[in-house]
Amino acid sequence: MNISGVLVHARPQRAAAVRERLLALPGTEVHAVADDGRIVVTVEDESEGIVADTLLQIQGLDDVLSAAMVYHYFDSNEEGEGSHETDKA
Repeated sequence: MNISGVLVHARPQRAAAVRERLLALPGTEVHAVADDGRIVVTVEDESEGIVADTLLQIQGLDDVLSAAMVYHYFDSNEEGEGSHETDKA
């Protein structure tokens, strides 16, 4: 599982339209849109490559000034098994 947090900066007057374009991308969820055009987005998918491709798509959307990944979590184990180590000493 891959979860990435992305901060998108859009033209303020076009932020609502950018929000709709973001929601049309697979695996994206918009969490907040600020008056100054900043948009908080998460991208979730099973493949690391798909998340990177989605970030490139976001950067290429009309009226997007910038998009930066600010958080990334990757769990390569199915259902999280073995993803945490415990010291039993």
